[in-house]
Amino acid sequence: MAPDALTSTTARPRRRALTDLRAKSRPVHDPERLTAHLRTVHQTVAQLEARIAHAGVIATDPAFWNLVRAAALLHDAGKVAEGFQRQVLPSGEPWGERHEVLSLAYVDLLAPAAGWTDEERLLVATLVASHHRPLFTQNTAAGAKPALDHLYNRRTDWQQAFGVLPVPETGPQVPRGLHQELLAWLAGFLATDPPLPAPGDPTLADRAGRLLDEVFTAWRGERDPDRGLLAVLAQGALTLADHAGSAHARLQTHLPLPADYLERLPFTPHRHQREAAATDGHLLLTAYTGSGKTESGLAWAARQLETMLGLPRIVWTLPYRASLNAARHRLERDLAYGVTPDIGLLHGAVARTLLTEALADDCAPTKEDARKARARANVMRLFTQRLRVATPHQLLAGALAGPVHSSLLLEQANSLFILDELHAYDPETFGRLCAAMRLWEQLGSRIAILSATLAQPLRALIGDTLHGEVTSRQAEPGTAPVRHRLVVDGLPLTDPASIERLRDWLADGHSVLVVVNTVATAQRLFEELVDEVWAACPDDEDAAILLHSRFKNRDRDALEKRLLARHPERKPGRPRHPGGLVVATQTVEVSLQLDFDRGVVENAPVEAVAQRAGRVNRRGLHPEGAVEFRVHRPDSHRPYEQAAVEAAWTALTTLAAEGATTLSEQDTERLLHLAYDTDWGREWEKRARAARDGFTDEFLTFDEPFLDRSELRLGERCDTVEVLHREDEQEYRDLIRGKNGDPLLAAGLLIPIRYGQLKTYTAAYDRSLHLFVINGEYDTVLGLRPPIERDTIL
Repeated sequence: MAPDALTSTTARPRRRALTDLRAKSRPVHDPERLTAHLRTVHQTVAQLEARIAHAGVIATDPAFWNLVRAAALLHDAGKVAEGFQRQVLPSGEPWGERHEVLSLAYVDLLAPAAGWTDEERLLVATLVASHHRPLFTQNTAAGAKPALDHLYNRRTDWQQAFGVLPVPETGPQVPRGLHQELLAWLAGFLATDPPLPAPGDPTLADRAGRLLDEVFTAWRGERDPDRGLLAVLAQGALTLADHAGSAHARLQTHLPLPADYLERLPFTPHRHQREAAATDGHLLLTAYTGSGKTESGLAWAARQLETMLGLPRIVWTLPYRASLNAARHRLERDLAYGVTPDIGLLHGAVARTLLTEALADDCAPTKEDARKARARANVMRLFTQRLRVATPHQLLAGALAGPVHSSLLLEQANSLFILDELHAYDPETFGRLCAAMRLWEQLGSRIAILSATLAQPLRALIGDTLHGEVTSRQAEPGTAPVRHRLVVDGLPLTDPASIERLRDWLADGHSVLVVVNTVATAQRLFEELVDEVWAACPDDEDAAILLHSRFKNRDRDALEKRLLARHPERKPGRPRHPGGLVVATQTVEVSLQLDFDRGVVENAPVEAVAQRAGRVNRRGLHPEGAVEFRVHRPDSHRPYEQAAVEAAWTALTTLAAEGATTLSEQDTERLLHLAYDTDWGREWEKRARAARDGFTDEFLTFDEPFLDRSELRLGERCDTVEVLHREDEQEYRDLIRGKNGDPLLAAGLLIPIRYGQLKTYTAAYDRSLHLFVINGEYDTVLGLRPPIERDTIL
């Protein structure tokens, strides 16, 4: 290299050896060295390759993993710069430049010796450049981190940025000896000789600028979608390897699902379970509550492992956070072959969930407990476990691409997706999920859909979406016993006659489940009945329980534990459950394994009605046989769409007019057909198809793969925000501040509400706490209620 190849100045900063270079600022006393970090990330890519192999679209590029490994080796080479090394010293000043851009100079230097084609060199450069910041962005919001094309462009003085130290100092950003030592180390890893310097060689700064401009030119505007998808998957591989390597989190190879899972069941499998275990490829299984859907899904997954490449992961999805937590506990119990299996959890409050689980009921969490819970949550977000449960929202976020989400997209390759309770989603979310299924198939993954209630239009849409064959299986008629005597009641549940019937059931010692559509109705009904229940059972605080979404997190966690303990599934030979009252909203519909003697519910969309029935005489073991399940016409359709509620009511009344007195398997199928064979049902299907196709066109074509779209958030199905009650403000501040403070310790005080309800509770945003503080009435029995309007005395 020419004498002026690194810089035109001659003065140099203090000389370092390669072993002195830091990759991180922490730990302060023994920070990770740059060469150690590069080696670790390079090795982590090998773990990813073992997992995913050449599944799906990755098989079209035989060099895929070799190029990702090369990018892993070179991604932080720019940290050799003096500016970065000073930045990571204790109390170091920010450098102001991006180290990954300077890393491009080493890509450019080593590409000829490595024998890469022009296209391979460009891909390695793209991965290196974009592993922290997007190349391009649509986001111009205040406070957003600028993309690389905003930071570096025609106005950039490359020599000033990467060639020399800032004035008033003199000297090169990269001392010559240190540069040659790093170049030799990198070349050795690539099994080649370091390039020899030649007169007229460009400087490192110039090499970085020219190659970044090539990267911009290659990806600006629309490009081939297949090439774009491969590039994003490669970016995801590098980003995940970088994060996992930095956390020193080794990806697990063990899967807690044995190949002979079906043979290990402590009962003779049903026919539909054996059929699921014999299915190769996609599966659509309809099996009613209590007939073994979970076992069927696991048996299907065990079968797929025999014929898939690499080390596939299993992802079990459910629609609600509470149902995810319950499903994870069930899998831990059912797959505990000697040890409790390590099962990942992905939802928005993982750390808080893990903190709650780790403590005994009578223990207050400490800052150290919070640190451990957050560390476990961070490891789960690195997809270390091969079996995990998640919400579909977490998976759909991967479609946004960009370095924030591309790791999530990569982890959807060579996976087994078990989509449980798929009926629970609105048509837009269902359509987006169908679009995601098509992409998962392209990534070499397989899908199983499990549901107790899946209408024919939904089945047809799934079959129309996936290219591979979808094997449809159904539980045999009679697998589930007749559990309910159906009564359709035109009176509102709040009518005095309806309430009197509830009193009679409670007086007879029955356990009674009441499910209504709004929190306000639940609170009103509970207040009507609770005093009588507690008067009859003065020593039993769990004789009456109210459960809805508007409790503080810590109170809701406690309520769910009490509810599950008081009303578990009835066991064979157990003649009677303890009586009692539970009033709830939609919070009990999915995955909470509850069992009641009687059920009375407000009419809702047809699948919700069927799910509510699944909490009553759940396994058909009640000594009376079928028990009464009553559906009342509500005063209002809210929070559901009016057409959906009316279609369900029409179906229910038609079923009753046809003489149906039960909710057998055949009755439920008929109910679904009647509800969807309406204008609402046809519009539902139309909206779902439009959502599928629109989501594919907007997010899943990858013709602009490096355009960051992280500001286009895919809202949760329930558009909620966690708020703080004003009376808890001081306690919250005490828990988050001080030597022993941590925000996670205070998360139990927060209450989820819908954004649209902020005005009702006169919410005010507190910038010091970074959350909304609300007014209202709150207690641990009834939860949150709107503020009481005080009388004014004139």
